[in-house]
Amino acid sequence: MKKRFTLLGVVAIMAALVPTSTAAAATDCSSVSTGWAARGPFAVTVETGAPDTTIYRPASLGACGTYPVIVWGNGTGVGPNTYDGLLRHLASHGFVVAAAKTANAGSGREMLAGLDYLATRNSTPGDVYAGKVNLTRVGATGHSQGGGGAIAAGADPRVDTVVPIEPGPLGDVAKLHGPAFFLAGQDDNVVPAETLVYPRYQRADQVAAVYGELAAATHLTATGDGGGFRGPVTAWFRARLLGDQRAAAQFAGANCGYCAADIWSRFERNAKAGG
Repeated sequence: MKKRFTLLGVVAIMAALVPTSTAAAATDCSSVSTGWAARGPFAVTVETGAPDTTIYRPASLGACGTYPVIVWGNGTGVGPNTYDGLLRHLASHGFVVAAAKTANAGSGREMLAGLDYLATRNSTPGDVYAGKVNLTRVGATGHSQGGGGAIAAGADPRVDTVVPIEPGPLGDVAKLHGPAFFLAGQDDNVVPAETLVYPRYQRADQVAAVYGELAAATHLTATGDGGGFRGPVTAWFRARLLGDQRAAAQFAGANCGYCAADIWSRFERNAKAGG
């Protein structure tokens, strides 16, 4: 049954969802209007040379000044190639994506290693990343075991927000300190929405939390280009890390774009997110 909500305090909610310190950043990047599921404006380069991390990034670093970071965790038994389309998509929207080169990312440490790697390169004079990575705007996401890893990584003070996609059981939601967008699949028989994902969203009441259950999605929907998860994940990170007001409006306000969207079998926001 789809949940719909009426919200009060729209201005306050929007302020909570969009970081004021990066509100200007969105004006420096090419606008994508509301086409978050469509390819973004940036050509993408993929770097596989680092021992523990594959980097997906805009090919030319400079148009946006500095670029937020998204760390990624894979599902059990697979690597970044399984999600290549989704990771390229995020990079095309102006993010530097550090994907852990491991099939066991549940601890979150493997994902944070990518952030450490980027921090080193960002501080190395003459490096292509020097001064181009925004280490104060970091998101964590991943699928299945990697979704649990995103929750675990979210305990790190450097991680501002998390998007666990059909997350495995690892990671403690009580340790999250920033907004969270929990994504489940209505027809996921591996990580069932009602028993394994929705309860974790409910327990994350110390932060602004949103729950989206993608209609007819299975556990494999997130692979490849991310399927129906792709647009909402992109909108969330554009709102949280790039200060994109259009994207924030998908999650905030009485007429929030996703509140009554037909893509969901269930959509909720907790009190801190305006629900």
